[in-house]
Amino acid sequence: MKQKLNEIYRTYCNKKMLILTILGFASGFPFLLVFNTLSLWLKDVHFSYTAIGAFSLVKIPYAFKFLWSPMVDGLKIPFLWRLGRRKSWGIATQIFLFFAIFLISRWKPEMGALYLIVSAVLVSLCSATLDIVLDAFRVEMFSDNQNAQASGAAIFVLGYRLGLLFSGAGALALASFMSWNSVYVIMSLGTILGIFTLFFADEPVKFSYQAHQKQSFRKFINERIVKPLKDFLQNREWKLILLLIFIYRLSDAYVGPMAYPFYDDMGFSKLEIAYVIKIYGMAATILGGLYGGLFLKKHSLYKGLYVLAYAQGLTTAVFALQALIGHNLPMLVLTISFENFFSGMATAALVAYMSSLCNVLYTATQYALLSSLLSLARDFFAATSGFVLEHTSWPVFFIIAALMCLPSAFLVRYLMLKNEQNLK
Repeated sequence: MKQKLNEIYRTYCNKKMLILTILGFASGFPFLLVFNTLSLWLKDVHFSYTAIGAFSLVKIPYAFKFLWSPMVDGLKIPFLWRLGRRKSWGIATQIFLFFAIFLISRWKPEMGALYLIVSAVLVSLCSATLDIVLDAFRVEMFSDNQNAQASGAAIFVLGYRLGLLFSGAGALALASFMSWNSVYVIMSLGTILGIFTLFFADEPVKFSYQAHQKQSFRKFINERIVKPLKDFLQNREWKLILLLIFIYRLSDAYVGPMAYPFYDDMGFSKLEIAYVIKIYGMAATILGGLYGGLFLKKHSLYKGLYVLAYAQGLTTAVFALQALIGHNLPMLVLTISFENFFSGMATAALVAYMSSLCNVLYTATQYALLSSLLSLARDFFAATSGFVLEHTSWPVFFIIAALMCLPSAFLVRYLMLKNEQNLK
C-alpha cells in the first residue's frame, strides 16, 4: 500500500501535473454548458425530447475543429504571440469563450430558439478551439518523455472531469435557488482559472514565428495540412484506427444528451442530482483518473482500451437498472459513481492512444483531426437519442446504448493482435 502511494506521489505530485489538471478543467467545463446542463434548462422550459436531442448539434464545431487547427499551429495572435504559440492562442480563446457563455446567460424562452442556437454554437466554436490548443500543449509537454504521455493524459482527463462537475453538479446546485440566466453568468467566470494558469505556465515547445511568416498560401497548406496528413497515413492501419476512434465512445455519447432529463424523469431534484455528482461523482472521478494512469502504465494501451470498452457498456447497463428501480438515491449513487470512474478511465485510455499517434511536428493538426472523429460520433449520432427514446422506453434505450460498446471492443482486439504480429 505504501509503495502504491509513493508511486502515485511520484507520478502526479509535480508542477507539470498541477498545470495539466487546471488546463483539463479549463478544457472540460464549457462542454456541459452546451450539452447536459443546457438539456435540463431546455426541459425546464418544456422543450420536447426530440428537440433536446437535436440541440446536441450545436456542438458541430467540435466535429470540424481539424479544419482550422492548422491556423492554431501556424498563425500568431496579435500582441499576445510573444507569450508563446500555445499560451497566446489559449488566453485569447478563453477571453472570447467568456463572452460567448455570457451571451447564453442573456437568453429567455420568448426570444426564440435561434438566439440560443447561435450563442451555443459560438461557445462550442471557442471551446473546440481551446481543445486544439490545450491538447497540443499537453502532448508537447511530454515530447521528450513519451512514457509519461499516459499519466499526462490521465491527469488531464481528471481535470476535464472536474470541469464537468463544475458545469454539471455545480450548475445544478446553483439552479436550485437561482435562475438559469444567473447560473450561466457564474459559469462564464470559469475561464479565469485557465487564463491565469496559461499566463504563468511555461510554453512547452519554443516556436519561431519569424521562420514561418514569409510562407506563401500554397506553402502554408503544404506544411500545415498536407504534410501532417501524409505523416499520419504512413500508418498501415490508419483506416481501422480512425474507425476505432469514431466508435469507441458511442455508448457513452448516446446516453449523454438524455442523462439529466432521465434523472429528472426519475423524480430526482436538482439538489439531489448535484449532491450525488458533487460528492460521490467527484470521488469516483478522482479515483478513476488516478487509477487509470497507473493502469495504463502497467498495461499496453490496446489492453486498456479493450477492457474499458466493455466497462463502458457495463456502466450504461446500470442506467437501465436505475430506470427499472426509479427514484432510489443509493442506486443513483452507484449509477453515477460507476459512470464517473470507468468513463474517466476509458477517456484517459483513448486520449493516451490518440496522443501516441501524433507526430510532435504536427501536434495540433493531427490531434484535432483524431478528436474531431470522436466529436462526430458524439454530436451527430447522439442527436437521434431523443427520437429513439420517444419510440421506446428508458430501460430499452439504455440497453441499446450499452450494446454499442461491442463493435469497438472487437476492433480493439483485432488491432491488438495485428500490433503483436508486427512486433514479432
